[in-house]
Amino acid sequence: ALGRAEATLLLRNRTALFTALLLPLLLIVTLHGALAKQAESNPGLDVDSLLVYGSVGMILGFVVYYNLTTAYVGRRGELVLKRLRTGEARDIEILLGTAVPSLTLGLLMAALVGIGGSLGLHLAMPVNPLLMLAGLVLALATMIALAALSSAFTKTVESAGITTLPVMLIMQLGSGLFIPLDVMPEQLANICRLLPTTPAFQLIRVGWFGTDGSAPATDFLGSWGAAGSHLVTGTIWLGLAVWGAVRYFRWEPRR
Repeated sequence: ALGRAEATLLLRNRTALFTALLLPLLLIVTLHGALAKQAESNPGLDVDSLLVYGSVGMILGFVVYYNLTTAYVGRRGELVLKRLRTGEARDIEILLGTAVPSLTLGLLMAALVGIGGSLGLHLAMPVNPLLMLAGLVLALATMIALAALSSAFTKTVESAGITTLPVMLIMQLGSGLFIPLDVMPEQLANICRLLPTTPAFQLIRVGWFGTDGSAPATDFLGSWGAAGSHLVTGTIWLGLAVWGAVRYFRWEPRR
C-alpha cells in the first residue's frame, strides 16, 4: 500500500519525473560525446560497451539515489514518516516501501537501456549473468542506504540538489561512468576502485563483459576471480552506508 501511494505521488510530481525520465537520457547523449573524445586518444577504448554500462549506472544514480533522497526528505517534511512509524509497520518496511517506485522505475529504465543498447550496438551476451545480478543488487542496496543517509543532512527537497552532489560527482567521475577507469593513471584508477559506488558498478561490468578494464576479458569461471575484490569492497561500503543510515536517519523535521 505504501509503495502504491509513493508511486502515485511520483507520477504527480513533474520535477521528479523529469529527473527520473528525461535527465538521465540527456546525460547519455553527453556521455557518448565524452567517450568518443576519449577514444580519440585511447584507440583501444570500447566506446559502445562503456556507453551502455555508463548509461545504466547513471540511470541508477539519478532515478534511485537522487529521487529516493528527495522522497525521504519530502515525506519527512510532510510528517508522513512520523505517522507511519506510530503504526504497525517496522522502520525497514517504511524505508523500503518508500523506495519501491524509484527502484521499479530505475530497474525498468536500466533494463530498457541495457537490453536496447546491447541489441542496437550488437554487444556480446553477458559473460556471467549471476555477477551482473549481484552487482545490480549491491548497487540498488547501496543507493537506498546512501539516499537514507543523505536525507539526514538535507533540510528541504529543494536543497537535495546540493547535498546529493558529492555522491553524484563521485559516482559519475570516480566510478568509471563518465571517465572510464581504463584511461586513468593506474594509481588514480586504484583509488577510484575503492570509492563507495565503484565496486557495484564494476561487478556489473565484469559480469557483462568479463573484465573491469584492468585486465583482458575472461570467461565465466575467470570472471569470479576478477570480481572478488569488488565483492569484498562493495559489501564493506554497503555495511558502512547502512550503519550511517540507521545512525543518522531522521524521521521528523528538525524543530
